[in-house]
Amino acid sequence: MVEIASLLGETSRATILASLLDGRFHTAGELALMAAITPQTASFHLSKLVEGNLVIVEKHGRHRYYQLANGEIAHILESFLAISPPPEVRSLKQSSQVKMLQEARTCYDHLAGKLGVQLTESMLKAGYLKKEEREFTVTPKGDHFFSEFGIDLLDLRRKRRSFSHSCLDWSERHHHLGGALGNGLLTHFFDLGWIVRVPSIRAVKVTPKGKEGFKEVFCIEV
Repeated sequence: MVEIASLLGETSRATILASLLDGRFHTAGELALMAAITPQTASFHLSKLVEGNLVIVEKHGRHRYYQLANGEIAHILESFLAISPPPEVRSLKQSSQVKMLQEARTCYDHLAGKLGVQLTESMLKAGYLKKEEREFTVTPKGDHFFSEFGIDLLDLRRKRRSFSHSCLDWSERHHHLGGALGNGLLTHFFDLGWIVRVPSIRAVKVTPKGKEGFKEVFCIEV
């Protein structure tokens, strides 16, 4: 615990880890820009995070790409964010970015923020999901809905990971859907053109097509 706490207790490393919560691979240079540090300093911190098994690295030619080690690390980081005080806003740009992150963002590989919580609550209310202690279960009604919506539950259940765990949302202080099912929905929303990524931060933006889709399918006003 002390070793992990020491890795998280440094501002630049914490910023790098928060940036990697988008679930994507990033170069040291990209992460340096996000953390407002030099590429050399970012490489030093990334080596520490790799040694601590919080981050993995892949080499492709001369380039190295970094990603969070797994979904469990992302889940733990989100839990830390949920009990942390809100970030201090020091500029108009930062205020805009925080607002976008609170509205809709990726939590490693699933949808989070206000939209993620609204989506989960909509599926609970419709009877597609049932809340258990630490996870959601898909009801028979949900089996039919997800199949009609284009989600292959059988394929998602084959994956070697949690299927539908509940993830505490740090900005909304409510649970949203994570796991393979959460990832399946996020991927499907991208494929449908309902959401697009916001460059440089892990926020996502709902498209006009998405506003219609979320309203029609999930009764969510975005």
